[in-house]
Amino acid sequence: MTVTVRFAPSPTGRLHVGNIRTALVNYLYARAYGGKFILRIDDTDRERSTKEFEAGIIADLAWLGMAHEGFMRQSERMARYAAAADDLRARGLLYPCYETAEELDLKRKVQLGRGKPPVYDRAALKLSDAQKQAYQERGITPHWRFLLSHETVAWRDLVHGEAAIHTQTLSDPVLLRADGQPLYTLPSICDDMDLAITHVIRGEDHLTNTAVQIQLFRALGAAVPIFGHFPMLTGAGGEGLSKRLGSLGVESLREDGLEPMALNSLLARLGTSDPVEPRQNMDELVAGFDITHIGRASVKFDPNDLGPMNERILHAMPYAAAEPRLKALGVGGGADFWTMARANLQHFDQARLWWDIVTGPISPVITEPDFLATAEALLPQDAFTEASWGDWTNALKAQTGRKGRDLFMPLRLALTGLGHGPEMKSLLMFIGPKRAHALLRGEPA
Repeated sequence: MTVTVRFAPSPTGRLHVGNIRTALVNYLYARAYGGKFILRIDDTDRERSTKEFEAGIIADLAWLGMAHEGFMRQSERMARYAAAADDLRARGLLYPCYETAEELDLKRKVQLGRGKPPVYDRAALKLSDAQKQAYQERGITPHWRFLLSHETVAWRDLVHGEAAIHTQTLSDPVLLRADGQPLYTLPSICDDMDLAITHVIRGEDHLTNTAVQIQLFRALGAAVPIFGHFPMLTGAGGEGLSKRLGSLGVESLREDGLEPMALNSLLARLGTSDPVEPRQNMDELVAGFDITHIGRASVKFDPNDLGPMNERILHAMPYAAAEPRLKALGVGGGADFWTMARANLQHFDQARLWWDIVTGPISPVITEPDFLATAEALLPQDAFTEASWGDWTNALKAQTGRKGRDLFMPLRLALTGLGHGPEMKSLLMFIGPKRAHALLRGEPA
């Protein structure tokens, strides 16, 4: 069996933290077993789905590093869903219902008032042909429900272990709206059948739906896939994920300079027994992924964790991975410059700042002209080495008696214009003698 999973977003918006995590768990599971990751666009909501959002989802997945081996768009498969509905209808497994939304709502309220679960009472099954005809003559078009067999449906869940739901506790699900539009369940089952999906991995908010879907797979003569339901994200304090956090999207994170592997590294390990550690690429994440390590407790997500993770990714990024991006920024200096600069980066593009610092133009910050004049006199004229900074500052310390911040800060401000940054022993080599002497004299360079 080739493990085949699918990620099925609706193109009614861009990807956000919650569905990025769903995509990631599916992607890692497929890759861990040498399987396939399928992208399915659930665009049956004609009013809200757009091609722009679809293109955005595809671009977001590519940026995150989740390549897909197969693609499907639900809006192109309406005939397939209609055929499946006809099959169920012909076998008495899909029946017409004529209640309005208001009537159904009233029924639910009455049941709740009596302390009963708000389960559909199957009143439509008791309608005579004459009663159905009367509805049709009044211009009332039915919606269609799938007839559940009232039995216990059991399965072994990848996360929850042994699971079972008695379908008598559930309402017969509506598969077709009155306008003929299929709702989520029927298209999803048909697609999973046709794509030969072996594993359906998703949030535990779908756990109850699984019993319905297993019955529908069986009714349509399909093999039932293996299911896995992981806990949903909550806020940092355990509260329900707020609208702000839930809508935290790839587009805004990318614009903020976040590395895709910072997001992937964090989301892949949240809620597992594994430590959350920075990973430089997807292969490293796949190698350490095990779905059985996902716990059943709620998962806390704090967006404030993304910044530190981003820095850890950058500080460990090898030059081979950074090189093409540095060239695109116009940053030179090779591996030595990257090794020096990366430890001070919060976002990758800040590498350009340190390249500008050592290549100019900058205006030196002169706080103590007399001290800097002494420093310039002691600064070698020859090419700098790794030892130059230490030799120079030791000589300056011996002559002036200064040490610590009083010694180093005036030099840093003059040579970089900033009060922070990479180690000066490394920066000094890139600044070079000619430029360093000019800056110490207060001359822009």
